[in-house]
Amino acid sequence: MLKGFRDFLMRGNVLDLAVAVVVGTAFTAIVTAFTENIINPLIAAIGADQDVEGLGILLRSGAPATFVDIGAVITAVINFVIIAAVVYFVLIVPFTAAKKRLIREQHAEEEAGVTDIELLTEIRDLLAAQRNAQPPATS
Repeated sequence: MLKGFRDFLMRGNVLDLAVAVVVGTAFTAIVTAFTENIINPLIAAIGADQDVEGLGILLRSGAPATFVDIGAVITAVINFVIIAAVVYFVLIVPFTAAKKRLIREQHAEEEAGVTDIELLTEIRDLLAAQRNAQPPATS
């Protein structure tokens, strides 16, 4: 069981996954900073109440804990859309295109090359011809 775990760790997939997590975390920090410092102020400017920070509804006057922050939800949605778009266009689209190209190349090689059955048939025919051409062995 430990040998299987070690083999799993030694494969490149774990390293690729670790790099993806680190890059994803860094990118999330960039998008979060963008939405908090650019998008949030724009959304907060839409709010009509100057005493309340952001776009939302104050359920009970004088109790800031009862503030329903709609702006934060909008910001989270924008954050998600930005990250999903980058993941799709930077990772998924190129990977899918490369995969299709690889599959096309493999099919082209298979169609152009000789199949195993054809090679075995040719070997059989050559051996049969060689056997018929040799004089019978004398003792």
